[in-house]
Amino acid sequence: MGEFVCRVADAEGRVFSHVEAASSLDEARQKLADRGLYVYSVESRGGQLAALVRRSSSRQIGGSEFLILNQQFNTLVKAGLPILRALDLLADRASSPKLRPVISQLRDRVREGKSLSEAVAEAGVFSKVYSTAILAGEKSGNLSGVLDYYIAYQRVSTGVRKKILATLVYPVLLISVAIIIVTYLVTAVIPKFALLYRDLNVELPGPTKLLIALTVDYRYAMLGAVAALALTAAGIFLWSRSEEGGTSLDRLKFRLPVIGDTLLKFQVAQFSRTLATLLTGGTPLVAGLQTASDAITSRLLRSTVVQATQNVREGESLSSALASKGVMPPMALDMIEVGESSGALSPMLTSVAEFYEEEVNLRLSALVSLIEPLLLIFMGMLVAFILISLYLPIFSFSMSGVNK
Repeated sequence: MGEFVCRVADAEGRVFSHVEAASSLDEARQKLADRGLYVYSVESRGGQLAALVRRSSSRQIGGSEFLILNQQFNTLVKAGLPILRALDLLADRASSPKLRPVISQLRDRVREGKSLSEAVAEAGVFSKVYSTAILAGEKSGNLSGVLDYYIAYQRVSTGVRKKILATLVYPVLLISVAIIIVTYLVTAVIPKFALLYRDLNVELPGPTKLLIALTVDYRYAMLGAVAALALTAAGIFLWSRSEEGGTSLDRLKFRLPVIGDTLLKFQVAQFSRTLATLLTGGTPLVAGLQTASDAITSRLLRSTVVQATQNVREGESLSSALASKGVMPPMALDMIEVGESSGALSPMLTSVAEFYEEEVNLRLSALVSLIEPLLLIFMGMLVAFILISLYLPIFSFSMSGVNK
């Protein structure tokens, strides 16, 4: 039996950490839920590495295939088919073969008498946003309408992520090519030239001496420095997975010029769109905030929303609750305040998401258009320096031979 570090909230809204003894993560969650606690996160006390391995092995379902599955399921529900019959059809004929075993599992649980939301939550591979949306649809008797909202949310979220990835593909490709070229020159080409010049016993120009010293004479020192940087990066990464480390790193990232503001607005756009989708589907505000906080990847923003959830439960307005830690952008807070006062919070949250998504796309495009030529210039200068430094002694030797 192991121990799990759990972040939970009680019925009065107080959020605290707790260590629970259990044989598995699911058992720890069940024990906490049985005591009436709301569970925000459960992580193995065995260390961050074990938690990372567990996360990678239980990755949530998402992406285009999941979007198509929801569209198929919603079409069947709109056609008047019972949920169990719709799951039967999808288990045999879903467009994604990888999702069919998951659908079969849902069908079996529904056949046993459980609701669709319970089956989705117990599957452990669907996001909290999805299971909460299904629950809201069941309670309101408008499952098809809620699925429409969720599909629209998923389509936009997937589209935004694809645009961002497409924008970053070329810079990543340039960096990868540069690393491959420089690695080949340093490991295969420069040592041969160094050996040649040592046999010829010629006087080397300054740039050539510097290049050979860094890549041949002090090779192990350079490799040690690279290894130290890699270990430092790995340590920072593992530290960032902890609650304290992730919050501190987020605070540092959000303070970076241009990039930090872009990262924050991307997270705020995700949070706003998630909360808007849940509220439109009929989820109460407090429950929507709890679920939306689970969908936030930034620990700093998540802690802000968790604290805001408690304040809203105690009667405070959402805009003032989110402003308490000074993390949310002022414009988002102003728009949320207007939405609350006008009784149109969900549409206003959608407007916040659309505004920041567009701004993030524009900023990323501008940054990439600036970074691409800089990368090309840097790559060209680096490769040119290596090649010129390698051939300078040959040119000098040839010129001296001509003069003689």
